[in-house]
Amino acid sequence: MVKAIINGTEIQVKEGTTILEAARLVNINIPTLCKHPDLVADAGCGICVVRVQGTGKMLRACCTALEEGMKITTHDPEIVKVRKNVLELILSNHPKDCLICARNNDCELQRLSSEFGIRDAYYPLIVGRKKHKHDESTKTIDIEGSKCILCGRCVQVCQKNQNVWALSFLGRGINTVLSPAGEIELNDSPCVKCGQCSNHCPVGAIVEHDETQKVWDALSNPDLFPVVQIAPAVRVSIGEAFGYPIGTNLTGKLISSLKKLGFKGVFDTNMGADMTIMEEGNEFVHRFKKKDNMPLITSCCPAWVDFLEKFHSDMLDNFSTCKSPHEIIGVLSKTYYAKKHNVDPSKIFMVSIMPCTAKKYEIHRSEEMFASGHQDIDISLTTRELARMIKQSGIDFKNIEDQKADSILGAYSGAGTIFGATGGVMEAALRTAYHVITGKELSKVEFKQVRGLKGIKEANIDIDGTTVRVAIAHGLANVDHLLKEIEKTKAEGKPSPYDFVEVMACEGGCVGGGGQPYGVTDELRKKRAAGLYKDDESSKVRCSHLNPAVIQVYKEFVGEPLGPQAHKLFHNKYTKRKTYKK
Repeated sequence: MVKAIINGTEIQVKEGTTILEAARLVNINIPTLCKHPDLVADAGCGICVVRVQGTGKMLRACCTALEEGMKITTHDPEIVKVRKNVLELILSNHPKDCLICARNNDCELQRLSSEFGIRDAYYPLIVGRKKHKHDESTKTIDIEGSKCILCGRCVQVCQKNQNVWALSFLGRGINTVLSPAGEIELNDSPCVKCGQCSNHCPVGAIVEHDETQKVWDALSNPDLFPVVQIAPAVRVSIGEAFGYPIGTNLTGKLISSLKKLGFKGVFDTNMGADMTIMEEGNEFVHRFKKKDNMPLITSCCPAWVDFLEKFHSDMLDNFSTCKSPHEIIGVLSKTYYAKKHNVDPSKIFMVSIMPCTAKKYEIHRSEEMFASGHQDIDISLTTRELARMIKQSGIDFKNIEDQKADSILGAYSGAGTIFGATGGVMEAALRTAYHVITGKELSKVEFKQVRGLKGIKEANIDIDGTTVRVAIAHGLANVDHLLKEIEKTKAEGKPSPYDFVEVMACEGGCVGGGGQPYGVTDELRKKRAAGLYKDDESSKVRCSHLNPAVIQVYKEFVGEPLGPQAHKLFHNKYTKRKTYKK
């Protein structure tokens, strides 16, 4: 422990604590732009400077550790002036088109400029600077390089947290640009469309590819039958756009709002999660009994699917072939639902509301995404896009009455809702796998060993005397590390250390997805996940195989899990892909 004084207040903290972290413990807010709680400080912006008595220097609080006996001043007229000058210099290299920027009113640079009272351009815009490209080649994430403030957040999260290395800084000085290597388009790079770059960008330099106008057009088209589904994680994050406490479950208000927008059918992706478990749980039991291509690795995350096909294609045989939940609801909407309601499937316009940018890519990634004979999902919107649509529509979200989803594709179990948190897919699958293996029901359905935000979790699960070795990884750098360990044992001719592996591209799972409200931290991830686990605990049905709606779909339309009809509608094929396209 070390003792120091910050603005006259004595504080004692663990050795290694930064000045920035220590100041926040005594409710002193030091402004930052480049620092994010998920990322290692790189002192890029210089806004967090403080004065340390006796040194004659201004040090950057984000990366300077508190030392014994330090006397620190975080705010005085000179420090404020320096910070304002730094902001003015950043603005000299930044567009002033805030009104038409995707991050208007939700921009960290805009907020700080307002707080520091910047009312005019003190420094003129730099002329002769290298021009930045506008890149929307992926149709999932758009890069507007002219708005980049070179904070480094996106580069660090892409390279270090995700180990994808699609983004980097090229050039030097005023000609530095944000770009994939060689200034190729993002779609030709190793990018897996996870959207963590957009989620960590403090300004409007990287945003989701907005497709809300296509949905408005569909809603106003009398020849179409628009339907929609909502993912597990969306219900516990959408409220942040309307002033609700983090993690508040707003399923009922979401459904009401979507019906007000004009959707003729409102479904719940949680039911698709239950269907996924019926397929994936049975797939696991089948492999586990035969010890065939172990471990089985889950497949619900499209960014992870892209990562596997690009970086670990030697493990494609270990991958579950089951589609993600929203794709299952998509194909059922244009087959089962269309038949039951006598609707022409070619007229159905299916929109999925996802916490994810990669879902925009998934909906047309391969021919399996057209299993209904049409594109199963027409548009995938992020949580952020839906929040904008609700605000545009004039809906009083806080006071609208709760409604339920359409029961034919809307009933779900507690197992379906926890899909949105890391470890949730594993826990849901184990609940059903126990039944398939033993023929009995669990008296206690929680598997708390697989919960939490540790990057890689391992557990030995006892299923009526049979041990199942499981691992859970979230954040692609952690996933990559785990897979390399599995590949190492495989190369050495040893049996796999695991039977079942769950992976999610984004830290925390879908609650921290690339399309969720901005400002995600571990604290937010925990609160959002807690909202899902609370929904699970309050559910009457907590295992996917006990969901009456799922049982009905299999009985009336699909047949057996893993059967011919199930394989046709609910399963994928995978292929090795290049990390760079030529």
